[in-house]
Amino acid sequence: MLNSLDLPRRPEDTRVVVAMSGGVDSSVVAGLMKRDGYDVIGVTLQLYDHGEAVHRAGACCAGQDIHDARRVAERLGIPHYVLDYEKRFKEAVIDRFAESYIAGETPIPCVSCNQTVKFSDLLETAKTLGADVLATGHYVRTRLVGGRRALFRPADLDRDQSYFLFATTREQLDFLRFPLGGLTKPETRELAREFGLAIADKQDSQDICFVPKGKYSDVIERLKPGAAEPGDIVHLDGRVLGRHEGIIHYTIGQRRGIGVATGEPLYVVHLDADNSRVVVGPREALATRRIALRDVNWLGDGELSDISPEGMELFVKVRSTRPPRAAVLTSSEDGVTVELADGETGIAPGQACVFFDSDEEDARVLGGGWIDRTQRAALAKGAVHANIASAFGG
Repeated sequence: MLNSLDLPRRPEDTRVVVAMSGGVDSSVVAGLMKRDGYDVIGVTLQLYDHGEAVHRAGACCAGQDIHDARRVAERLGIPHYVLDYEKRFKEAVIDRFAESYIAGETPIPCVSCNQTVKFSDLLETAKTLGADVLATGHYVRTRLVGGRRALFRPADLDRDQSYFLFATTREQLDFLRFPLGGLTKPETRELAREFGLAIADKQDSQDICFVPKGKYSDVIERLKPGAAEPGDIVHLDGRVLGRHEGIIHYTIGQRRGIGVATGEPLYVVHLDADNSRVVVGPREALATRRIALRDVNWLGDGELSDISPEGMELFVKVRSTRPPRAAVLTSSEDGVTVELADGETGIAPGQACVFFDSDEEDARVLGGGWIDRTQRAALAKGAVHANIASAFGG
């Protein structure tokens, strides 16, 4: 007979390692596992120098959070360990974030953190502790499909974190459990109160944990001195409109704070890192239909190579806050591409494109990949080069 974690043994004979961030969600997961009689161990990762963030609201994985996780573990009566993952986190997440931004991309470090530190390194640590599963406070669901665990959107779509877990492998999913997938956030907070946890009303983390006050450029300039190389702000028609102090200060789709005025609304449509150019144009220039992906992780049935040459109809999300949109996925020797049925605006390299089998509430996550380039970016870059060449008689 299976227990509530779909394992063939009694809860008291099942060891669960819970990734405890010090927040409400992971604390409730630990409480649920303890209440249900499992052998629970709490593990908290110290991911970065927490001195600056000890009292900063909206952060996570820092000094106050470690203290909160320890208090929750004491309240629940479970063992608790704090592991120093600072070096690994810097190498796998922070440094990659900086390099991606310098290259003109818009990275998502939370995906990289799940992909490397949490679901690779911590998962292996859980196994060394004798765990049968690693449980986290993410709002997603998994269930057995054809003998393996598949990933689905949660009951509370306002808390849906499936976009950030697309890179989780099939093997990792078999070892992971997400006990909050069927709950809403208010229900989770009510459970925290029932368990007598002092963090029941604690504010959710919102910022990227290692970015003070949400200013990415400050972090990048500190990590990579000299990365903010000045250059031209160029219109799609080839006009040089002004100068900038580094492309790291701009993002695709940006409207405000560009630093030039022409009497027309302008948006950042492309970041040309090779030439230190910020390319701007009208809003319609942001529209994108075709996306090329890299490092694709497939979680659907069969293999990615099984997709027919005509492509596979599915739904995709290109931003965590946007609903799934109809698209066609193709895979060939030339790479993996997505054709959006209606197009999207503001899509940038470095972001994720996540696949779903439907746009319904209980949609299955079929995987995803990192956006390598867009058709819009290629057109924008080509237009600027052509216009500049024409202006100089090229």
